[in-house]
This record gives sequence, structure tokens and C-alpha cells, in this order.
Amino acid sequence: MKSYTEYLTYNVPSRRGFVNMTPEVRKIIQKSGIKEGLCLVNAMHITASVFINDNESGLHQDYEKWLEGIAPHEPISRYQHNNTGEDNADAHLKRQVMGREVVVAITKGQLDFGPWEQIFYGEFDGKRPKRVLVKVIGE
Repeated sequence: MKSYTEYLTYNVPSRRGFVNMTPEVRKIIQKSGIKEGLCLVNAMHITASVFINDNESGLHQDYEKWLEGIAPHEPISRYQHNNTGEDNADAHLKRQVMGREVVVAITKGQLDFGPWEQIFYGEFDGKRPKRVLVKVIGE
């Protein structure tokens, strides 16, 4: 068995946003040379997420509204975490809901997705660079 690791960096210019990572992950799998195995994609920051869903702008807008309803950014005084001088407690909660990582099977050198599935980076406290780990394991 072999493994291959790369790190991607995202710097979303707004506080929140979603980035389709699928093309970059596909390139990494090709570079790895692995034909059968697993691909782990992991957000390496506690206010960012990686998840799988449909690449449809209406759904992304729905996520935005839904997450803001669950954990609204303001008033920032509602969160104990913000007593540390930060204003990103809501981003930590949004990340918890959306998840830290995904694992996708690799079959015949390709991501083995269901219909419409894509990999996304979710940013909940942007305006600075954050890393994502992509690790491919297999043969």
C-alpha cells in the first residue's frame, strides 16, 4: 500500500463561502497514481469544513440561511467564546454541524461518487488562508 499527501490553501475573501474542491482533488488523485483506495479530505482549521453535496447555488444559499438560523453571527455577545476577544464562536458551531472531513472511495483511479456528489470547502470565518489536507491511500 502507498500513500500520497498534498495540502491545499484557501483564502475566501468574505466571512463565509463555499468552494468546490472536486477538480483539485481529482488532480491530486491522478498525481498519486493510486487506482484503488481511499481519499481523505480534511479541513485543518476549526472554523472551516469539508463536506459532500450537490454543486447547486440555490442549495448553497439555503445552507447559508440555515446555518445562520442555527448559529447566528450576531449578536456576538451571545457566545461565551467571544469573551476571549474573538467574534467567531458561530463559525466554530457551523463547522461542527457541517463536518471536519470526508472520505471517498477511489475506483479505477477516479473518485467513486454517487450522482451529483462534489467535495466542498466551507468557510465560516474567512479573510485569511487556511489549509486542507488531501491524503490518498491505496494501491
